[in-house]
Amino acid sequence: MGGINTLRVAHHFLEERVPKGGFCIDATAGRGNDTAFLCGLVGSEGRVIAFDIQQEAVNSTRALLAEKGLSAQVILDSHSHMDQYAEKETVDAIVFNFGYLPGGDHKIFTHPETSIAAIEAGLELLRPGGMMSLCIYYGGDSGFEEKNALLEYLRTIDSKKFTVLVTEFANRPNNPPIPAFILKEI
Repeated sequence: MGGINTLRVAHHFLEERVPKGGFCIDATAGRGNDTAFLCGLVGSEGRVIAFDIQQEAVNSTRALLAEKGLSAQVILDSHSHMDQYAEKETVDAIVFNFGYLPGGDHKIFTHPETSIAAIEAGLELLRPGGMMSLCIYYGGDSGFEEKNALLEYLRTIDSKKFTVLVTEFANRPNNPPIPAFILKEI
């Protein structure tokens, strides 16, 4: 099975909450692995939309989906615009991987301004009982600015409407990614 890592933790939470026939958003398509995972969860009756600002990521995601025989709408646009593609309270899950494109240009990475705007848009899109998974990669080329801003922002989310869970790998060296989850109350 392999060791526990940020993506395994996120995928476990998603498996528990995403229904067949559901609607999910991959806010940071990257290489398409989460998009494909979400497609598997919702099945052929469900719907997945994926966003990325890099054409390389859009192409990688589309190629992976084609290779696996899966279907999703992959859009070259910022995750901060996701509310232009979905209605309020219709989305079962939204997935973020903050940082840079694996194997891509490390000078291109997510930034707190658009990431927080995307989370705010996503909170409106989540259906009651829906969830958001945030994998916060930081350090190295992308630094700590976004991590610090995201963690500070998460503390401000209305506790009457959402439960926010932030976890950490306490004994891992360097800058281990931080898995965080937002659950919309029913």
